[in-house]
Amino acid sequence: MTDRPVVASVRPEPEPGVLAAIVAAVEECWPRPPAPSAAQTSSATATWRFSGRWWAKPTAARRERPWVGGTG
Repeated sequence: MTDRPVVASVRPEPEPGVLAAIVAAVEECWPRPPAPSAAQTSSATATWRFSGRWWAKPTAARRERPWVGGTG
């Protein structure tokens, strides 16, 4: 797969100078993906870890209990 847009046909066929100007304009305006940062290229830092998250605990352990540890 290329980074360049693919044009199947242009009618009427433009002159070479006009075609070059069109291609240059399209390449200038065509969105490009951002370059990966150093953090994204490292597999250890790019992994999203689920351990220790609130949703990793059982449902009963996530329930609020005002009488536990409260001033109550």
